[in-house]
Amino acid sequence: MTEELDLLKKAWKNDPHVYEQVTENQIYKMIHKRSSSIVKWILMISIAEFVLWSAIGLFFVDENYLKTLEMYHIDTLFKVISVLNYAVVIFFIFMFYKNFKTISTTDTVKKLMNSIIKTRKTVQYYIWYNLGMFAFIFIIVVISQIIYDPNINSLIDSTKDVNPQVFWIIIGLTYFVLFALTFGLFWLFYRLIYGFLMKRLHKNFEELKKIDF
Repeated sequence: MTEELDLLKKAWKNDPHVYEQVTENQIYKMIHKRSSSIVKWILMISIAEFVLWSAIGLFFVDENYLKTLEMYHIDTLFKVISVLNYAVVIFFIFMFYKNFKTISTTDTVKKLMNSIIKTRKTVQYYIWYNLGMFAFIFIIVVISQIIYDPNINSLIDSTKDVNPQVFWIIIGLTYFVLFALTFGLFWLFYRLIYGFLMKRLHKNFEELKKIDF
């Protein structure tokens, strides 16, 4: 489809008087079809991501995990967070579906451009939410672990001869490195998958700006 679009644009530039109306409509139809396909992929990936994390939660949450949450005194909090997170992610999936239906039925350049802008913003909000939720959960777990985990308390007791400032700097750096690595992996995933689709949508938006009906 991309090659056909490039050929049409070349023909349009070479002989605008002959090809102007034909190529404008054909280019619009191709961009419209390509944009609809991109948003469909965004919807499918978000659903697959939701199913994957739900499956992980279903198969890997065992009794030891639940006891650990109880020990950290965050079992109730995590239940609330889980329900809230499911609700928010389902809302985003619904918005992706709504964006897909809107773009699929759009019949003008202006409406298609507005739909692309809305879709890009929805994806950005979705990425920010997921990264923010990960950071929030990580901080809650770290604080609870430091306060309630007997292994951490034993480690603190066994290092009483060590300078407290040095000890907490080491602990802080350890958690920071762990956070940076895991957060970076999540960011890289969203950058590679959704970022690629967002760039293609932006390219379509720029192509639409060149069409003047």
